[in-house]
Amino acid sequence: MNKYDFDQIHERRGTDSLKWQAYGSGVLPLWVADMDFQAPPEVLRALHARINHGVFGYGGVKAELAKTICNRLWQNYRWEVTPDQLVFLPGLVSGLNVVAKAVCTPNSGVLVQTPVYPPFLSAAANQGLKLDIAELDVIASGPILHYRIDFNALVSAIQPHTRLFMLCNPHNPVGRSYDRDELQRIAEICLRHDLVICSDEIHCELQLDDTEHIPIASLSPELAECCITLMAPSKTFNIAGLYSGFAIIQNPSLRKQVHAVMAGLVPEINLLGLTAALAAYNECEQWRTELLAYLKGNRDFVVSYIAEHLPMLRTTIPESTYLAWIDCQEAGFTGNPHTFFVQQAGVALNDGEPFGPGGSGFVRLNFGCPRSTLTQALEQMRTALK
Repeated sequence: MNKYDFDQIHERRGTDSLKWQAYGSGVLPLWVADMDFQAPPEVLRALHARINHGVFGYGGVKAELAKTICNRLWQNYRWEVTPDQLVFLPGLVSGLNVVAKAVCTPNSGVLVQTPVYPPFLSAAANQGLKLDIAELDVIASGPILHYRIDFNALVSAIQPHTRLFMLCNPHNPVGRSYDRDELQRIAEICLRHDLVICSDEIHCELQLDDTEHIPIASLSPELAECCITLMAPSKTFNIAGLYSGFAIIQNPSLRKQVHAVMAGLVPEINLLGLTAALAAYNECEQWRTELLAYLKGNRDFVVSYIAEHLPMLRTTIPESTYLAWIDCQEAGFTGNPHTFFVQQAGVALNDGEPFGPGGSGFVRLNFGCPRSTLTQALEQMRTALK
């Protein structure tokens, strides 16, 4: 018997939710990558206890949290990291921008694989850097899409000015968890071309099947020297609004460069973010286990619903994340599918175009919500497509 109820509806309108306030009351939002579940009760209890203390002065990173993170990395991945190799950040987006600025010089380039989470693309522009793009390869089999790395395209995209490779693993939006062979090939390419790797692994604890998450920096000590890994408890435990993340940087020189860029500009993690992160990592493993089972059920429901009722669409079967990437190119739209679904179905999904080449004609659907919400959204999409 499950301990936690993920079917419960929690009203988010009127709560300053970006996801729920961007559209009118008649639109179901399945876009921004946060979930419509309450944070684990254990996290809420820890936050209440901290609030009840009533003093919110300046805080610092708890040694206990750093030790907890290092223990978790060892237990999950047999990756040995020490507390001094952690750099705490408010979140992934600031991390991508900090790394781009710290690693790259003017006129150098950032390599990305598209379609990809839009801040990967904007980080280069924000720092005045060139963007080098290698598009992922996609194979369609009936209603199912499967993405893989086009290694020829990856190598061809590397230019003399390329300095940084931004890897997304698990990949947002296509849901791939890259296997050891794929990561080894990426590692060999980056080492051969003297590229620093910034690996976004924020979805690493949201594996929906028996796939294994492998931090690329854990493959070898040589590779760890050129890697910056970004992680956070925010996606897994639905505490994104508390802004609590960290980078793992085992190369002292790279770590110094990142600290130098952050100095005076990037704020410390706030007290409640620290409290929530510690409680999430120490007390919420059963909650995570039950969440993954629920998300897997939602994913399978989306895949089967599209195959049975929306044959003009194709979707990925995400190995990780709670995001489905849906191809609408054969649905006969005369315009943008995102606009169509908002206006005709009352369902807000992410527009695929901002995810870069390979994103046009696609939408991203967030199935991190109660099954009843998901069902209603899909049925409204079905009615509109008729």
